Amino acid sequence: QARDSDVKLTGLSYKKSSLKGRILQAYKEDIGNIHVELEDSMDWDSIKMQVAELKDKLDKLGPVNLIAIDEHKELEERYSFLVRQQEDLVNAKDSLLKAIQKINKTTKELFIDTFQKIQVEFKSFFRLLFGGGQAELILIDEQDVLESGIEIIVRPPGKKLQNLMLLSGGEKAMTATALLFAIFKVKPSPFCVLDEIDAPLDESNVERFSRVLKELLKISQFIIITHNK
Repeated sequence: QARDSDVKLTGLSYKKSSLKGRILQAYKEDIGNIHVELEDSMDWDSIKMQVAELKDKLDKLGPVNLIAIDEHKELEERYSFLVRQQEDLVNAKDSLLKAIQKINKTTKELFIDTFQKIQVEFKSFFRLLFGGGQAELILIDEQDVLESGIEIIVRPPGKKLQNLMLLSGGEKAMTATALLFAIFKVKPSPFCVLDEIDAPLDESNVERFSRVLKELLKISQFIIITHNK
C-alpha cells in the first residue's frame, strides 16, 4: 500500500507540475505564487460551468495576435494624424466662411452705395435725354441684393409708366444710354468708346444725346463711332 501511495503521489506531483507549466504558458500566471483557500461548501458543478463558459469565450477570441500592440500603435498614430488634419480643415473652413461673410458684407455695402448713386444719375440723364419723364431702377429682391435682379421702370413724356420691354426701339436705346451714362458718371474711366450707340435715334434725340455727351466731356474723353452728321 505504501508503494501504491508513493506511485499515486508521484503521479499527482507530475500532474501538478504539468498543470502549473500549462497555466504558466497559456495565462502567464505562476499558481505557485497564488494563495487559494478552498471551502468545503464550494459548488464544484457551478465552478465547472463557469470554467466551461470562460473557455468558450477564450476560444471565440481566437489566437493571440502578437503584433496587435504594434498595429494599435500604428493605428493610433494614423488616427491622431487624421484628427489633426480634420482640425486643420475645420479651421480652414471657418476662416473661409468668415472671409466670405466679410467679403459679402463689404460687397453688399459697396453695391448698395453705388446702386443708389446710379439711381439718382439715371433719373437725371433720362430726363435730359427724353426732355422729361420719369425713370426708376428697382431691386427685385432687396433681401439678397448680391443675387437680385434689377428692373427698369420708365415713363417717357406723355406716356404711362411702363416696363422697358414695352418701349420702342429708339426709346430703348435712349433709356440704355441714360443708364450707361449714369454708370459712367458714378464710376468714370479715362476714356469711353461708343460704337453707333446713337444709330436708332431720330434727329431731335441725337441733338439731346450730343448735349448730354458734351457735359460728360468734363470728366472723361470719348471716342464716338457714328453715321450721324
